[in-house]
Amino acid sequence: MAEFQEKLRLQHENSMHTELEKLLTSAKTPEAEISRKDFEGFKKLFHRFLQEKGPSVDWAKIQRPPEDSIQPYEKIKLKGLPADVASSLNKLAVVKLNGGLGTSMGCKGPKSLISVRNENTFLDLTVQQIEHLNKSYNADVPLVLMNSFNTDEDTKKILQKYTHHRVKIHTFNQSRYPRINKESLLPVATNIGLTGENEEAWYPPGHGDIYASFYNSGLLDKLIAEGKEFIFVSNIDNLGATVDLHILNHLVSQPSGKRCEFVMEVTDKTRADVKGGTLTQYDGKLRLLEIAQVPKAHVDEFKSVTKFKIFNTNNLWISLPAIKRLHEKNAMDMEIIVNPKTLDGGLNVIQLETAVGSAMKSFDNALGINVPRSRFLPVKTTSDLLLVMSNLYSMDAGSLTMSPKREFPSTPHVKLGSSFTKVRDFLKRFESIPDMLELDHLTVSGDVTFGKQVTVKGTVIIIANHGDRIDIPAGAMLENKIVSGNLRILDH
Repeated sequence: MAEFQEKLRLQHENSMHTELEKLLTSAKTPEAEISRKDFEGFKKLFHRFLQEKGPSVDWAKIQRPPEDSIQPYEKIKLKGLPADVASSLNKLAVVKLNGGLGTSMGCKGPKSLISVRNENTFLDLTVQQIEHLNKSYNADVPLVLMNSFNTDEDTKKILQKYTHHRVKIHTFNQSRYPRINKESLLPVATNIGLTGENEEAWYPPGHGDIYASFYNSGLLDKLIAEGKEFIFVSNIDNLGATVDLHILNHLVSQPSGKRCEFVMEVTDKTRADVKGGTLTQYDGKLRLLEIAQVPKAHVDEFKSVTKFKIFNTNNLWISLPAIKRLHEKNAMDMEIIVNPKTLDGGLNVIQLETAVGSAMKSFDNALGINVPRSRFLPVKTTSDLLLVMSNLYSMDAGSLTMSPKREFPSTPHVKLGSSFTKVRDFLKRFESIPDMLELDHLTVSGDVTFGKQVTVKGTVIIIANHGDRIDIPAGAMLENKIVSGNLRILDH
C-alpha cells in the first residue's frame, strides 16, 4: 500500500513539474525568470503537500507556553526609552502586507486605497505615521509594501503622490502561484497570462511568502547593507499597528548572545476572536497554532477563551539577518494551509498557502508580547469602518486613538446587515456618522438610513423587515432601543 501511494505521489509530482515547464515556455524572457523563481517555491510547497496527511499537529503534544515566553507589554514599557531613539529607529524598516483587494467591501483595486478617515486611505495613514516618526526623531525609517500581482500596478501609480514626503518607499511583489484542480492535482492555467480564461488561475500564496519573495527581490540584502536590523510587519488594514518605540528598544537592547529574532504581538481574546491563531509550546518551541491545524475533535477547545487566552494580532518584529540565514539554509519551517476555492465556473480548486507567523519556531529566542487591544484595530468590513470613522477615535499624525471621552476602553460591537456590505452603499446610508461614544452594541438590518447627527447609546437594534424601510431622523437619540417595522420620514 505504502509503495503504491509513493508511486502515485511521484506521478503527481512529475505531472505537475511537466505542466509548470509548459507554462514557462509560454512566457516572455523577463517574466519567465520571475515565474521560474516563483515556481521553485511552489514546487517545494506542492512536494510537502503530497507528503503530509491530516492535521499538522499532534494535539497531545500541545502545552501552554512557559510564563516568561509571553511578556506583558507593561513590563517592556518599564525599561523606558534610550536618550538616542533615532539610532534604534535607523535600524528599522516598516513592512505592510498590501496584497489584498477591497472585494469583500465591494471595492475594486487594492484595499489599501479605500478611504477610512477624513478622505485618508489606509496607505495615507501609514505614510503619515512614518513621516511623523522620521521628522520627530530625525530618523530614516523606510516603508516597504509587499504587493501582489493584484495590487502592484494600482499601488505604484498612487505612490507618485508621496514623492515629497519624508519617507522612502520600496515595493516588492509576492509570488504568483498556480491554483490546482482539486481532482487532477494539476494547474488550471493554460498559459502564464493573467487575462481571459486565466484570470482566476493564479493566486498570491498567503503572507508566509514574505520571506522568499523579500529575499528574491534583492530588497532584503539592500536593507541589511543600509544598516537595517529589524522589520516591523503588519497588515495594512490594521489601523492599530503603529511603530512602538518600547518594543523596538527591547529588541535593540538585547545582549548579543540572547538576541531575540522574532516578536509576535498578541492580545487578550474576546468572544469575537475565537478563530484567531494562538501561541503554544510544542516540541520545546514557541509556536503559532492556527484553527486550520486543529483536529476537528478539538476545535471547541481551541476556541475556548479560558484555555487559550491570547491571539496573534499579526504585528510581528523580525530580524533581517535571521531571515537571510534561515532562507539560505532552507530552514524556514511553515505549515501548509490548504485553502479550497470554487471558481466562477464551478470548478473546485485548492491553493497552498503559508502564514508569516508560523515561521516563529524557526527563529532564535522568539517571544510573545501581550499588547493592549488598541494595537489591533483591523478594518475587514463596513461594520469595522463605521467604528473608525466615528467619534470613538481621534486622529493624530495618521494614528487613531480611542477618545478620552469614552468611559470604558472596549470597542462597541457593531453588526451591519447586507445592505451595508459595500462601501458605496454604506456611505449612502449615513448622512453623517452617528455619535457612538456611549454605545455598547449596534445591530442594523434591512433598508435603514441615518439622518445627520444621530446619537446611539447602550444597546440599539434597528431592523427593517423585507419590503419595509426605516429612516432614522436627523438629531435622533436612541438609547437601549429596538426599532422595527416601517418608519419613513416624509419630506414636507
